[in-house]
Amino acid sequence: MNTLTRVGSFTAAVSLVFGVAFAVGQVVGPVGSDASPAHSDHAGEQQMTSTAAVAGGLQVSERGYTLALPESAQPVGKPADFRFQVLGPDGKAWTRYDRSHDKDLHLIVARRDLSQFQHVHPVLGDDGTWSLPLTFDKAGSYRVFADFVPSGDPAGPLTLGADLSVTGDYRPEQLPTPSRTATVDGYTVTLTGDLKAEKSSLLTLSVARDGRPVTDLQPYLGAYGHLVALRQGDLAYLHVHPQGEPGDGVTRSGPGIAFLAQAPSAGNYRLYLDFRHQGKVRTAEFTVTVANGQPTAPSTGMPTPDDSGRHSH
Repeated sequence: MNTLTRVGSFTAAVSLVFGVAFAVGQVVGPVGSDASPAHSDHAGEQQMTSTAAVAGGLQVSERGYTLALPESAQPVGKPADFRFQVLGPDGKAWTRYDRSHDKDLHLIVARRDLSQFQHVHPVLGDDGTWSLPLTFDKAGSYRVFADFVPSGDPAGPLTLGADLSVTGDYRPEQLPTPSRTATVDGYTVTLTGDLKAEKSSLLTLSVARDGRPVTDLQPYLGAYGHLVALRQGDLAYLHVHPQGEPGDGVTRSGPGIAFLAQAPSAGNYRLYLDFRHQGKVRTAEFTVTVANGQPTAPSTGMPTPDDSGRHSH
């Protein structure tokens, strides 16, 4: 595919620098961030441990794999055939993936001001090209994340990120103020617990509709909910999955969905919760602030979930 030339022979050796740095669609995290692979499983793995690694999604190339996006800018406001590749250590399109949460690859697309978010799943062609119809509702600079598990790689899950331009009249938006509640399509989602930088903590997101708790959430990608967090500025990426899973005899189908998560550093974050009810997937969005491990949003007086990792009701 002749549009997939942006990254060329970009190497995987990258050095950390101060602040937010952009180069060939690549961003590296700020000095002092406790960053590590940004993917966890239902089994309750702690999301971010204290290591010197780069936070998830900040590199276009890592461990020999490279995310190759279209070189040309994308149109705004209409569906486009969006195509990209993941290049393997040999420089060729990678075609072997281990399924993770019902999909071979999760594609996250977010505008850099965090006002636009999509979690979608492209189709892999025989030549290693991923494709899907994708609509960008607003113009601007976007970050595209490919979250996947390369088959046969003992290092496990990997998240690559690269920048993409969408043509049109760009009007940046301010990050919404921190809040513990979010509304979407008549649903209200309430956040309990505090995202912290120094250790993993339990977050519970409870879903209600018309003031009544929703107790019949439907499985989506093998879980009752999926949570993505993006750090304002460099868009460091966290993708966590809830404690337990449907059909395990313990996990309830709402109203609470519990997650273990850890932020790579202090800062402002945007949280995106995907949940499915009555056959439709919806996304609830929150702004939280992590400041030296302090609470992320004003207290609601609600009790903090216990450390069992199970849902609180």
